[in-house]
Order: sequence, then C-alpha cells, then structure tokens
Amino acid sequence: MRHGLHLFRGVLAALCVVALAGDASAQTGRVGGIVKDEAGQPIKGATITAENPNASPSSFTATTDDKGRFSIIGLKTGPWTFTAQAPGFAPEMGKMPVATIGAPNPPLTFTLRKGGGAAAAGSALGGIAAKDLQADLAAADLLYNSQKWDESIAAYRAIMTKAPSLSVINLQIAAAYRNKKEYDNAIAAYNDLLKADPNNDKAKVGIGMTNLEKGDLQAAEDTLGKAAEGAGATREVFYNLGEVKFAKGQADEAAKWYQKASDVDATWGKPLLKLAFVALNKGDNAGALKLAQKLVSVDPTSPEAAAAKQLIEQLKK
Repeated sequence: MRHGLHLFRGVLAALCVVALAGDASAQTGRVGGIVKDEAGQPIKGATITAENPNASPSSFTATTDDKGRFSIIGLKTGPWTFTAQAPGFAPEMGKMPVATIGAPNPPLTFTLRKGGGAAAAGSALGGIAAKDLQADLAAADLLYNSQKWDESIAAYRAIMTKAPSLSVINLQIAAAYRNKKEYDNAIAAYNDLLKADPNNDKAKVGIGMTNLEKGDLQAAEDTLGKAAEGAGATREVFYNLGEVKFAKGQADEAAKWYQKASDVDATWGKPLLKLAFVALNKGDNAGALKLAQKLVSVDPTSPEAAAAKQLIEQLKK
C-alpha cells in the first residue's frame, strides 16, 4: 500500500512536470472552418469556442462571418475541443488535435440542427457586422489571456450589450470571475447563461466546479449530481462529479464516475489516469498498470499519456 502511494505521488509530480514542459515548448496553430445549417446554408454569427484545459491560454472564442466562416489563431499544439453554437440551433461539439503553424490543420465543418432556442439564426447579431463582432471578441480574449480580468469582463459584457443573443459569452465572464476568486459572481454569470439556455452543460459543470473551488463540496456534488441525472449528461459532468467525490475522500465513488466518463468517451485519457491513480492508491498495481497501458494506447498524444508512461516505467521496475 505504501509502495502504491509513493508511486501515486511520484506520478502526480511527473504529470505536473510534463504539463509545464509541454506548455513551454508548444508552438501555436490555426484552425478554421465553416458553420452551416441542415440545408447547407451558412450561419452568420455562430459562436465557436476552443478549449484545452492543459494549454495556456486554455480557451478561445470566435464568431462566423456572413459566409459562416471562422478562424482561430494561437492554439497550442495538442487536443482541443471545439463547440459551435447559434441561437435557434442545438450546439455541436467535436475534437481535433491541433498541429503547429507550419502544418495545416484540416478545416472543421459544423452542421447545426434547428432547436435549442426561440431566436432565429439570422437575428443573432442584429445589425452588427460579423467582422466587427469578431474584432471585439478577439480584443476581449486578448485581455482575458493577459489576465486583465476586470477589463476582459467589461469587454465581454459590452459585446453582449450589442448582441444579447450571444449569451454563451457568459462562460468567459464566469471564467474571469473564477480566476479572480469571485465565486458568487462566477455562479451568477453561469446562471445568466442557463436562463437563456437551460440545458447548457458547460454552465452546469462550471457551477459545480466553482462550488468545488469555493470549498462548498456539498453544493458542488448537488449541482453535478443533478446534471448527471439528465439524459444528455456528458463526459465532463461525470468526470467532474468524480473529481468532487475524490476531493471528499470517496475514492470508490469517484472511480464509478470516472468510469462513466470513460464509457462515454473511451479515447479520453483524463478519467483513465484518475482510475489508474485510484487503483494505485488501493495497492492494485496490476490494475493501475493495465489502465495506464490502455491510456497510452487510446490517447497517446495527451499530457495524461506522458504521465501514464512514467507510471508504467515505475510499475515495471
């Protein structure tokens, strides 16, 4: 048991080193694409978010122009999750590994289906030119990525004043408040988004994780538990509920939710790494080794794979 705990701590340290080293050496890339409806018509003013929690900056926002096109520059190499949303349409999500700027990344195409809101797609921007809104978003993102939290919040709110339909920007506002440790303001921003989009999974997860950061484990568990009961619960809901259980010292319960997250996406390394840690902490070295090997096989380019390789090396000694 003590041997397993020693390895557990060692691999945690290795993961931190790998993540820092990867961030320092990473180059940036560009991703572009188009958002259209089921009839093949471009959607003007759709919002695309790019997220990678292991990168810094970890989030970018873009909007589509009159022809439904978008472009995001500055993404660090590695796996990114892209989400396209537009008023009156159900959101669509996709994953793609981003290469360096010297290697072209394939274009992304999102086809959004009607539903998820009463507003029509064409009214998303009102009379605002898409290129002007894109410039405003880029400026707000620059402030956010420069850690100018108050200025970025003001810039994002100014954008929503011009285009109220883009309520998804509340995600960035909430993230800025979380960085300021103003947790109640962050939760308020998430709730503002839920008023416009009651089924927004990112807002539900955000409230749960904000409560976790706030130290209110019960509130975090309640929020994520309710989200996990929904028919459309995602891998992030299950994974983060596992994080709450783990923070409460309920390793076995945490493992159940990590496993649910892995069942939703068998190629996602994060829950597999946590499952390996749980096994290791219980003295199940064979189980930890098997999970680590599986992680390297299904998600070989992730930071978690680097940590899993460290674990494999130590377990085979």
